[in-house]
Amino acid sequence: SSLPGPYGIGCFGAEALKFVDFLAAAGQHIWQLLPLSPTGYGDSPYQSCSAFAGNPYFVDLETLEKEGLLTAADLKAKSWGKNPLEVDYGTLYVSRFAVLRKAYAAWRSQCAGLHGCTYYYPDDYYAFTLANEDWLEDYALYMALKVANKMKNWVEWDAPYRRRDKAALAAFAAANEEEIGFWKFVQYKFSVQWQAVKTYANEKGVQILGDIPIYVSADSVDAWVGGKLFELDADGRFARVAGCPPDGFSAEGQYWGNPIYDWDAMEQDGFAWWMRRIAAAGRLFDVIRIDHFRGIESYWSIPAGSNSAKNGRWVKGPGKKLVDAIQSRFPHLAFVAEDLGFLTEDVLALVKESGFPGMKVLEFAFDPSEESAYLPHRYPRNCVCYTGTHDNATLPQWCQESDRAVTDYARTYLHLSQQDDLAQNLLRRGLASKADLFLAQMQDYLGLGGDARMNEPGTLKPKNWRWRVTSEQLTPTLAHTLRTLAEEAGRLPNYETQERTVYE
Repeated sequence: SSLPGPYGIGCFGAEALKFVDFLAAAGQHIWQLLPLSPTGYGDSPYQSCSAFAGNPYFVDLETLEKEGLLTAADLKAKSWGKNPLEVDYGTLYVSRFAVLRKAYAAWRSQCAGLHGCTYYYPDDYYAFTLANEDWLEDYALYMALKVANKMKNWVEWDAPYRRRDKAALAAFAAANEEEIGFWKFVQYKFSVQWQAVKTYANEKGVQILGDIPIYVSADSVDAWVGGKLFELDADGRFARVAGCPPDGFSAEGQYWGNPIYDWDAMEQDGFAWWMRRIAAAGRLFDVIRIDHFRGIESYWSIPAGSNSAKNGRWVKGPGKKLVDAIQSRFPHLAFVAEDLGFLTEDVLALVKESGFPGMKVLEFAFDPSEESAYLPHRYPRNCVCYTGTHDNATLPQWCQESDRAVTDYARTYLHLSQQDDLAQNLLRRGLASKADLFLAQMQDYLGLGGDARMNEPGTLKPKNWRWRVTSEQLTPTLAHTLRTLAEEAGRLPNYETQERTVYE
């Protein structure tokens, strides 16, 4: 979403390929992404209408134009937002779907004209629908029902649809074939275009580190279809919801509102839903970050309808049973455990037993009252060092806004004077750590302040999830700087003999 481009949001087009070129030139081997799923409440990719579907906004419109499904006039006729530095989700909602529907109508006509049959589609479309039928059919029907119900939450639909009456759903599907087909078409194009980007990245030596949220949204096809997978009350409503207790991000805790899994029911079929979800993520990514990994050991359970996350309690999760099932089923996949938050000995033991690298965040390291496990000299090799995550302040913002005692401690630890650039030295220290992998937000390499922060947890601030980079910021000079920093830290083995990519 943060890539540059003329249509309001980053997508799977030319700018994505240019960014891969930039990464290769910069000596970078991992591109970490936020979830690729459709955004939901608060424009968050962690509150999606589907755990399996891709974000329609990422479908590249210029590729559709080249395929004869759109015209230049179609693209110029719409507004895509006024500020190239941020995503305008309200404008996108109106413009993007209108253009995608035009493309769908043209595709239907194109298929019919080529084969003289209204219902004939390309072989790769059929292959896509067959490979994804375990979620695609329900998703397309759900979205068609959402449109018919003015995008209301499914719990507000008429009872036959809310309760998934087979006859009612069959009748609706028969009467709304075009609408259902549209949502399948968008997912088909998303898949084809993303695989092209991923293939290009892999060929350039760049792997994709993708993110799967631990929970699904209450307003999602997953919740609508999989009621028995969640903790329900006597009336079939969600009994408890997810969140986290008070912590460094929020003194009140965070009330996420996601339904809580019925882990006992999931265990009975070998965590089949999770196996399908990991398999889907494995087709999208080279490495999978499991969000809120500590929730697999124990999770914060809040009574539904409660007015505060403080009313929750810790409940044991599936723990090693789920981890063992994932590793047994997917020995070929690589994972990162997002093991942040309130960490107990049991959580630390589960991370260690899994063998998954955990996360070490530099912005959490410099508490003057204790020797934090996030201090670089305490890292194990099997971990990922971050300057900060999408939920943190940018590094320059953190340096500017943190308590003086915190930044003084950081300067003492790094042997810096008050005149030295703390943000740049933190970047270098993270790169020089013994962590197997080092990751930084692009905002940190660009030296951007609070205006470029991606998200502030527990808030619905207008700037959350909206930051975008410009083409002018992704310069050959910056690529050279990133490569030099990586070389100096010894993170490009045998770099003198490596073929260097020319980026212009």
